[in-house]
Amino acid sequence: MAIVTEKIIKLVITDGQRKQRVDAYLANCLENTTRSRVQKLIKHNFLTVNNKVVKANYQIEPGDELILTIPISSRPDKIEPENIPLNIVYEDEYLIVVNKSAGMVVHPSYGNYTGTLVHALLYHSQKLSKFNGDYRAGIVHRIDKDTSGLLVVAKTEEVHAYIAKQFAAHTTEREYWAVCWGKFKEPKGEILANIARSKKDRKIFSVSTTEGKSAHTFYEVIEEYDFLSLIKLNLKTGRTHQIRVHLAHIKHNIFGDHTYGGRRVNYGNELPKIKARVNNLLKLIDRQALHAKTLGFIHPVTKEKMVFNSDLPEDMQNLISELKREDN
Repeated sequence: MAIVTEKIIKLVITDGQRKQRVDAYLANCLENTTRSRVQKLIKHNFLTVNNKVVKANYQIEPGDELILTIPISSRPDKIEPENIPLNIVYEDEYLIVVNKSAGMVVHPSYGNYTGTLVHALLYHSQKLSKFNGDYRAGIVHRIDKDTSGLLVVAKTEEVHAYIAKQFAAHTTEREYWAVCWGKFKEPKGEILANIARSKKDRKIFSVSTTEGKSAHTFYEVIEEYDFLSLIKLNLKTGRTHQIRVHLAHIKHNIFGDHTYGGRRVNYGNELPKIKARVNNLLKLIDRQALHAKTLGFIHPVTKEKMVFNSDLPEDMQNLISELKREDN
């Protein structure tokens, strides 16, 4: 069973501090804490200002006393199956292909010891590969918590190893769709740049010319709107946050991305003109507009080439529909 402890942070807003949303202020002044993490804590009443619970959009003022409680859970001894609905695209006695919803963490880790895809899979199937241990039962590859889309899950160690080799050799087919800022100079292109952990925040990544691992992303424009573009992407490598970091690097941040600048207006001098429209669009999607749409691999037993496609989730469909409506 997990032991829950907590860390309490007390802050007093000093004279001269400009008015600012409290979630933005805390994310900027606290180490190793993202704005989305702060917003979750506020949503669950872990923040008080002057002994009162506030919302994330509260505007701080000099003299305000902030008390933020951060719960800290130790790693549980055992993972318990959880009855969480899954969108199963395909299943046989060897593997499962699941369409993961946005907001679901793939496997248990610090701060996420319940409600993960692994918990749901353990409830769904008594047979999962333990190739990477109980905490990653069946998991061959991952996508980010707030990225939706297709994942393949192995039921045996042999199946796991066979599919993992395809990922390592970059012979799998993986296509993502994203809505990102701006219009591209060329209809298709590639990004080749090393990705390393940020020295300011170890939980995020950035492009580096001297450190990190090589990363290679191909993109192609599907449709353009006034100040956003719908694109498809294929990965030559599979680094953590690769698409999000690469697109932010070339100033085409994924729309809605809390971590990599996707919720800031990023379109030259057009701020006054589009600010209201952007705010309305951001209400439609509270995450990065990124979906793992296509997944293909060779079946480890039948040796058949299998390709799976998934529809864009509702929030991305709503965003694209609104962009098309505005452009007409």
